[in-house]
Amino acid sequence: MLYVFVPVILVLMALVVRSLFLGIKAFRDSYDADQNHDPAAGPSPMQLKQSAMMVARIKYQALAIGVVVLLLAVARH
Repeated sequence: MLYVFVPVILVLMALVVRSLFLGIKAFRDSYDADQNHDPAAGPSPMQLKQSAMMVARIKYQALAIGVVVLLLAVARH
């Protein structure tokens, strides 16, 4: 089982890092784009992308933690 869980954890870690960098890039890009955005018009597309990347990062982190818990449970037996 170890041979299955370790690659899954590594893939999930890579997805966490990817979504983190995409969120940082969206944050950096939105700084200039939001200078002329009217706040009354609702969130800008870049703000929505930042939010989506944050949700993706949290989702991948939760999945990685779940896999680690499964790995620990299997290793205990």
